[in-house]
Amino acid sequence: MPFFTCVVEEKLSSPVRLDRYVSENLRLLSRSQIKVKMLQAKINGKEVKLSHPVKSKDHLEMKWEEHLSLDIAPQDIPIDIVFENSRCVVVNKAQGMVVHPGAGNRQGTLVNALLFHREKRIIDREQSTDDKNIFQSGGNRPGIVHRLDKDTSGLIIAAWDDEALVFLAEQFKNRKVKKNYAAIVCGVPKDINGCIETFIARDPNNRKKFTVSANGRNAITYYKIIKKWQNYSLLLLRPKTGRTHQLRVHMRHIGCPILGDPVYGRADKMFPNALLMLHSKRLLITLPGETKERIFTSVLPERFFEIIKKLNKIGNANG
Repeated sequence: MPFFTCVVEEKLSSPVRLDRYVSENLRLLSRSQIKVKMLQAKINGKEVKLSHPVKSKDHLEMKWEEHLSLDIAPQDIPIDIVFENSRCVVVNKAQGMVVHPGAGNRQGTLVNALLFHREKRIIDREQSTDDKNIFQSGGNRPGIVHRLDKDTSGLIIAAWDDEALVFLAEQFKNRKVKKNYAAIVCGVPKDINGCIETFIARDPNNRKKFTVSANGRNAITYYKIIKKWQNYSLLLLRPKTGRTHQLRVHMRHIGCPILGDPVYGRADKMFPNALLMLHSKRLLITLPGETKERIFTSVLPERFFEIIKKLNKIGNANG
């Protein structure tokens, strides 16, 4: 049974439900996983319910059952494996692919694809010495460590066993992971390099959206203009925090929504059919069992080059 313990170091403006803190702050398990895995918890040595409020300086102890949900079926879906060993896997996720099965998305997800990939590699491992080395240890189910929106493409890492999941999740919690995203946005930020710092909360008028709010949680995004045109720009984004929809909310907040964003964007006459122009292109992280950070990179997908080619025809901003 996996076990995790920590002290709440960050300053919480108000108490947060335990299940929400585990999923959104620690990013250890999703809300659905918390229920499926029957999470048990103690706060300051006392057993508590998942609805119990978490406060700064609380000492958390948690354990949960580890089993693969039987209704998640392996599916033969092509995926771009960037790196893999016995403990984890890094994937260059395609735009439009849902990461984890949920309500209305039981098939066609990255988890379905990874399950099939894992099973196939285990079956074939006797044919290759390399395969034996890769699979002589480790688990056989993908634990999603962090999230990418369905319409965001690029690098994402998953763990093959519970110890690896906790090891990777702690790095995200402690902000040791560095992620860079490329985005084409509508408009040009006023500064070449900038920092956006706000508080982000769920939109009270639409539970599927998030918004800048004084009652939210701290969110920090650094940006750099790579190239600009008359009314568009290519940005490099580096989130310091990992709030849901953070980059999309922050870009809208500064008046430069990401092109093709169906939720936080705006209608665009030049590119009315554009898909979300957001791509996770660089990931720096320490892998389980290692001490040195690794860097993984992903080239921009074709949809970026198609937009950039059209933008180059209108010429760079300011001549």
